[in-house]
Amino acid sequence: MSSYQAVLFDFFGTLTRSVQRGAAHAGTAELLGCPTDALSEVLNRTYYERASGRFGNAEATLRWVCAQVGVHPSDQAVRAAVASRHLAVRADTWLRADAVPVLAALRQRGLRTGVISDCTHELPAFLPQLAVAPLLDVQVFSVQVGRCKPDPTLYLTACQRLGLTPGDCLYVGDGGSQELTGAERAGMTAVRLAAPDLATHMVFNADRDWRGPTLGTLGEVLALVDHDAAVAGVGGRAD
Repeated sequence: MSSYQAVLFDFFGTLTRSVQRGAAHAGTAELLGCPTDALSEVLNRTYYERASGRFGNAEATLRWVCAQVGVHPSDQAVRAAVASRHLAVRADTWLRADAVPVLAALRQRGLRTGVISDCTHELPAFLPQLAVAPLLDVQVFSVQVGRCKPDPTLYLTACQRLGLTPGDCLYVGDGGSQELTGAERAGMTAVRLAAPDLATHMVFNADRDWRGPTLGTLGEVLALVDHDAAVAGVGGRAD
């Protein structure tokens, strides 16, 4: 078997450090006229519905969230809150120090790279402004595809855009959304990133029973693909 031709990454908690909702989200709640705790409860409870794009664009989605809280803000307030939430999610997002070097090193080795992320409307809007963006050959977002992990559609969409098969791809994630078992079921090889900071990471539907390979740092991906290439060079990949 040939060595991997692409490495695909989860975004939040994998290419980024641990994520928690920061203080800026209180401003979004204030604009909408609802308690921060009430807004957070609905956001947590409806994450996958929102991340699958079920309620339309960012304004329509936030309007639906408000209805669940029992508030009905004006159009102007909703528009302001959408902008506020965009800034708040962006403020919560800090790339890992080794994210750019690892992606650059993979591309120098001739590997394709990409991100597959469960996310709401904010990430597709601001990811192009991040330093990792030029180093990603493909970006697959649940809110645009209409499916969330572990649905195989997300993984297969990335493969289709790259012109590769799932067996050509290594998937790296922290394990949220059962993404590792999802990647394996789609035909990819999956490894878990278990960096120490992820102990405080906001995660939904985690891969609690994952017993597969685990990395302590993002940089360890490079040793993994180098080993794979060496094995492939002497007669086949060891899976």
